[in-house]
Amino acid sequence: MQEAQSILVGLIGAGIQSSLSPAMHEREGAAQGGRYSYRLIDLDALGLTAAALPDLLVSAERQGFAGLNITFPCKQAVIEWLDELSPDARAIGAVNTVLFRDGRRIGHNTDWSGFAESFRRALPDVRRERVALFGAGGAGAAVAHALLTLQVRVLAVVDVDARRARELARGLCERFGAGRAIAIDDPAAAIGGADGMVNATPVGMAKFPGLPLPQALLSGNLWVSEVVYFPLETQLLKEARARRCRTMSGAGMAVFQAAEAFRLFSGQAADGDRMLAHFAELTS
Repeated sequence: MQEAQSILVGLIGAGIQSSLSPAMHEREGAAQGGRYSYRLIDLDALGLTAAALPDLLVSAERQGFAGLNITFPCKQAVIEWLDELSPDARAIGAVNTVLFRDGRRIGHNTDWSGFAESFRRALPDVRRERVALFGAGGAGAAVAHALLTLQVRVLAVVDVDARRARELARGLCERFGAGRAIAIDDPAAAIGGADGMVNATPVGMAKFPGLPLPQALLSGNLWVSEVVYFPLETQLLKEARARRCRTMSGAGMAVFQAAEAFRLFSGQAADGDRMLAHFAELTS
């Protein structure tokens, strides 16, 4: 990043005051010699809902933002206010990064590649014949795309909204092949025979404590992965480790999705290992 370059970006979401995105992006920008400012646009703090997205997008454009990250609960709702989607974002049906370019709003999804890179590093050798995915929202859709790209043979999708789980499974089968994804209402049936599970729900976040499935369903035969990174040690990971499950925290996904978003915003490749070290320092 050239020293004279100044970049303003931000994050729209609910309950994001503890987000580490500003620190990760700004420190990487500083390490590259640029001026990089990252602002939080917290719906809860502002007393707003996702219905405010159109006004917030216009305001960011007028203030000269290069783009925005998008998180819960806006990753799917933001799509109707965009002019263009990257192929990945279109396939996944969720956006976590919006670029403002030449008067157009372009939606990208860096969650899926961030999860995939984290998985390749943390759980490269685990069995993936059948995997249970809890959560079919924006994060779940991205994780599902990543898992099938990583050659999971069958993905069992569970969501409190059964219709949403069915829609996600149907879309995955259309893209990856018949039978690659199934929607299941019962968590026990989804976990039964699974090699591993991923929590892509908000359950486990500081504001949504708890487990995404009954504790009794966890066993040491499973590998267990999180997308939540605040707190880094969720109740799910704590219970899984107590049962000697192999685990993957949400840290890697948080870092590597941020690294790709940084590249999109700035035009400069981020140093993923440096950002991992920054993240470890921030969470120590």
